[in-house]
Amino acid sequence: MTAAPPVRRRAGGMDYSLLVLAVLLTIFGLVMMYSASAIYAEKNFHSPTYFLKRQIVTLVFGFPLMLLFSRVDYHRLREWLWPTLLGTAVALAAALLSPPVGGARRWIRLGALGFQPAEFAKLAMVLYLADYLDRKHSKLETAQGFAAPWVVVGVLLLLIAREPDLGTPALMFGVALLVFYIGGAKLRHIAGMLACSIPVLAFELLKYAYRRQRLLQFLHPFSNARGAGYQLAQSLIAVGSGGWFGKGIGASELKLMYLPAPHTDFIFPIVAEELGWAGSIALLVLFALLLLRGMQAARRAPDLFGTLLGAGLSLMIALQAYFNIAMSIGLLPTKGVPLPFFSFGRSSLLVTLAAVGVLLNISRQAKA
Repeated sequence: MTAAPPVRRRAGGMDYSLLVLAVLLTIFGLVMMYSASAIYAEKNFHSPTYFLKRQIVTLVFGFPLMLLFSRVDYHRLREWLWPTLLGTAVALAAALLSPPVGGARRWIRLGALGFQPAEFAKLAMVLYLADYLDRKHSKLETAQGFAAPWVVVGVLLLLIAREPDLGTPALMFGVALLVFYIGGAKLRHIAGMLACSIPVLAFELLKYAYRRQRLLQFLHPFSNARGAGYQLAQSLIAVGSGGWFGKGIGASELKLMYLPAPHTDFIFPIVAEELGWAGSIALLVLFALLLLRGMQAARRAPDLFGTLLGAGLSLMIALQAYFNIAMSIGLLPTKGVPLPFFSFGRSSLLVTLAAVGVLLNISRQAKA
């Protein structure tokens, strides 16, 4: 019998297309974050560059982190899987004991610095699922083998939901289902898990009055435009007023104190108002290309673990972007999900750049 030829890999090959896309999105996001935050920062912190400087400091750490992950063999991440999961769960539990900020307990403060454990939970979940589905692939045929990893995933989702935060668990749940599908899980098991999630989602939506109001405003965005539907109504007006080519960078009227903290979750309407549909479509295309390059790297990965890890990270970034955009234009109920590369936030930016770094490493080891 003739021996199978060895798998050829591109030794040290960098996916420069993926790297350039990440850099373009970072620069694009930095410009728009400054445009959205300057007036708010001047009014509240007496410096228009208050948030810009902090985002740049994050990039000073984030880009070396991305390059580090691009050089370290992604298989070595498995050695840190359980310490990472345990540390993430402990951090999520610690956040629940921290003082609330804006009615939610999502941050851990270390002196002047703070971070959101939920952002790091996304990475931990994808890494865990990729490892489990690689090692236990044959057990996916059974309902028990399919359900077992959901215990670990469920703990993470429950801790985040207790903050309270419904957007991040919904995003993570969607990514998990897609990773299971790519990993070869049976459709009936995936459909069963999806069906089980519906009553849980309904309970969480009806549990809090503000979520019920958001749901009603999602269905009728202008029915209470001066009350509970104010954010969404202002967002839709801004998106519509931008036209095809926008009012120009810095010319948004939405950020003139019409919208609280426009540099965070509702930054996309600023992009649409200042750059118009042309700029909005360009943003969507950049995220679509990032997803495409990430999925191509995953498809050419030398093993199933690399395929699932790459696909999960690519979907995590892209789905979060599309969730955020859909929320800000009324296609989904409003939730606190940041726009990757654009929304101000140290934890979100660091996690996104680290994920890109892992994707770059997977692409370096891709089959020729």
